[in-house]
Amino acid sequence: MRLGAEEAYARLASRDHAVFCTVHAERGVDAVPVLYALDDGHVGIPVDTVKEKTSPRLQRERNLAADPRAALLVEHWDRDDWSRLWWVRAELRWQEGDPAGRSAALASRLADAFPQYRGQPFTKILVLRLVAVTGWSAS
Repeated sequence: MRLGAEEAYARLASRDHAVFCTVHAERGVDAVPVLYALDDGHVGIPVDTVKEKTSPRLQRERNLAADPRAALLVEHWDRDDWSRLWWVRAELRWQEGDPAGRSAALASRLADAFPQYRGQPFTKILVLRLVAVTGWSAS
């Protein structure tokens, strides 16, 4: 059954990791697992220094610079009880910089949620505006 916007948002807010999808000019959909935080209609995705990087600018950042559309997919899977299956997709738009000054609030939320981020080892927070949220649930 289709989830209403409020229920879909509540499920999105109840999670902290998802699959982040951007558009690569040649390959099409570029999907990577990420941690995220929500704040007042915005999603923050850290670009951190905790994990080793091969380039100073991640492919997802280059993708967003070329096409600002993105999506965040959260799901719940229960192998034994398919009546508990659900997913939520957040449609997002990115713009360069820190729209509405959300980076600090999103960084704080991430630091509160994850001990690894307490020192806020971010090179930056990708701030994306939440455009729409949809979802589905088996029950």
